[in-house]
Amino acid sequence: MNAAVNVLVVGVGPHARLNHLPALAAAQDAGLAGTVTGVDLPHAAASAVEYGTPGWPRRMPVVPVEPFPASRRTLPGAARQVLEGLVEQERIGAVVVATEPSVHLPYALWAMERGLPVLLDKPLTVHPGASTDPGAASAIADDFDTLLDAYRAARRRDPLMVVSVLSQRRWHPAFRRVRELIGEVAEATNCPVTSIQSSHGDGQWRLPDELVDLGYHGFRDGYGKAAHSGYHHFDIVPWWLAAGERPGKEIDEIEVHAACTRPADFLAQLTVADHERLLPGFADRNPYTEQELHRLTAGFGEVDVFLNVAYRSRGQVMTLGSHSLAHTTFSQRGELHPVPGGLYKGNGRIGQETHIIQQGPFQALHLHILQTLHGDRDGIDRRAPGGADHIELHVFRNDRLYPGWERHCTLGFADLTAGSGPDAVLPTQRSARTCAVTEFLSYVTGRIPRAQMASDLADHRRPARLMAAAYLSMARRWRDGGRPAASAVLDFHPATASADRTDHALAALGVA
Repeated sequence: MNAAVNVLVVGVGPHARLNHLPALAAAQDAGLAGTVTGVDLPHAAASAVEYGTPGWPRRMPVVPVEPFPASRRTLPGAARQVLEGLVEQERIGAVVVATEPSVHLPYALWAMERGLPVLLDKPLTVHPGASTDPGAASAIADDFDTLLDAYRAARRRDPLMVVSVLSQRRWHPAFRRVRELIGEVAEATNCPVTSIQSSHGDGQWRLPDELVDLGYHGFRDGYGKAAHSGYHHFDIVPWWLAAGERPGKEIDEIEVHAACTRPADFLAQLTVADHERLLPGFADRNPYTEQELHRLTAGFGEVDVFLNVAYRSRGQVMTLGSHSLAHTTFSQRGELHPVPGGLYKGNGRIGQETHIIQQGPFQALHLHILQTLHGDRDGIDRRAPGGADHIELHVFRNDRLYPGWERHCTLGFADLTAGSGPDAVLPTQRSARTCAVTEFLSYVTGRIPRAQMASDLADHRRPARLMAAAYLSMARRWRDGGRPAASAVLDFHPATASADRTDHALAALGVA
């Protein structure tokens, strides 16, 4: 067992401050993390970042690094020099990559080349214009191969090297319970998941001028909801489906049809005039006419996207999926002005997430995760665990065929909590994120074996390809003037199935 490891956090924006730093503070308390140092662009590195608890406040120094184009696949010399200096000076032993995802790739490649364990935020990568340019969309899939090749090379140099992807639903006890239930029925019946309906809405109400002026988790880089939080679904759905795969029924191909709304559609749903009527003061604040907004947001990324997916095995459909990812859902925003820093969290955002899974005639699972209150205006969630969240898993099973099965049971917050006492894992996203950070640092410090890691990079080929296919379909539809026939077909073998191929390039991307 090794001593606590010093951590470098690359990217200390609102996402890292809300999610990563509290988990790193808990890791420091547990003796897993030593010092924590940040790196960010000059405007974000003007002062140290405070984190931790009121009883134990901490300050993280932030070192500036100059921006570079998202098109770069390797770090420029100046950025590399800054990072190399920090690694030596601070004796860094692990890296958290939490930047804007369009620059995940060069930072992750640098860390792997340096032999530093990586906790990589989701999505793995994204490219500007992914929802309008088929080349940028397909590059998301290419990036995974690049990352995996670098990871394999790093592990050949050091077998203990690890890259873990912080897609926290893999640690969430409710999502784990769903996977176990799917596996149980597949073992008993040889039946895979035959259909799945998944939806996520985050209750964001971004006003017309904010579409242009607020960049954080925005749309102006040519991508949106699918890159903001869609990767959680792109990851968890194949992770569930894998639990139901049986010999001869392995999923090897996906066909994806995507339909999305963009800012122009949102401005048709709720016009500038509608906003002026609903929000006193908006007309005085908004500097843009309706025509200017349409011109300025042309080519912006998706606000909401709905996917229809066919998951095939040897040409036959094993699973039909519908995946609905929406910013525009019920919100409690009632104020004209957002908090400083944008609309990332708080500002009335109310989360709604549901999954309905059918496993042939044998099992149905309904998982519902609903918020009834939103966080404070600063975006920090100070709710008591389970107090304002509604989480419920309904399990239906065919007890006439299997009398030992229970026809229906309902599992609530307490039932879905894993463990007990201070080490209990609550069925919340915050608790799951803490588990992800704790597991990563526990492995790095030699406290757990690799076999216990839940989200190794090598297991993320399928979510990367599902995300690429979603954007490829969106981009083809945009390129073809909105024609509905634009679908994307990609092979869907897991990374292990293609590990022995001499050519690690992706199969050709086709149009169905």
